[in-house]
Parts: sequence; structure tokens; C-alpha cells
Amino acid sequence: MSPLQITHDAATTGPVLHVDGELDYEHSPALRALVEHLGLGPGEELLLDLTGLQFCDSTGISTLLAARQHAQAAGAEVVLTAVPPHTLRILTLVGLDRVFTIRSADGSPGP
Repeated sequence: MSPLQITHDAATTGPVLHVDGELDYEHSPALRALVEHLGLGPGEELLLDLTGLQFCDSTGISTLLAARQHAQAAGAEVVLTAVPPHTLRILTLVGLDRVFTIRSADGSPGP
């Protein structure tokens, strides 16, 4: 298994988290804790760059939803970018592609 690695950057629109590795039962708490301690403001975007995401289970999906709830509570939005095909398939199957804002790796709308 690949441990989860999260790097944090800042953009003019808000924080950017680069998520690499496996977002699963064992590793999801690290992302959840980091998101909960982010200072988000109204109108900001929390960008989750999933370029390096290798695996995402139901706990990982729940963690993404928790990040969305945290952002919404602050008046901000979560944007998923560069969602790998296997994760995008899961999000689409359960209808979360209509809940999350999803952008391609170049920032354009859509996967």
C-alpha cells in the first residue's frame, strides 16, 4: 500500500491540497484532520488535486464529503481536480459528480 502524502499550497482562490497515495480507512483521517484545521473564508475554494490518488475506498469518499461540508460551513467550496478515472467512476455511480465541482487537470470544467 502507498501511504497518503498531502502537500499544501496556497492559491489566490484559497488553499490547494495535493493528495497522493491511498485515501482509505487507514489514511483518510490525516486528510480529514488537515481539512478541519484549514482556515477557509467565504467565497474561497479548497482545491483538492487528486492527480496522484492511487486508490479511494468508501472512507475516502466520506472524507471528501466531510471536506465539502467543512468548506460549506465556512461559505467556501470544494473543487476536485485531476480526478483519476477509477475514482471518477465511483463518484459518478453514486451521483457525487453532481455534488462536487470537478475540473480537469488543466482547470477546465469536467473530468
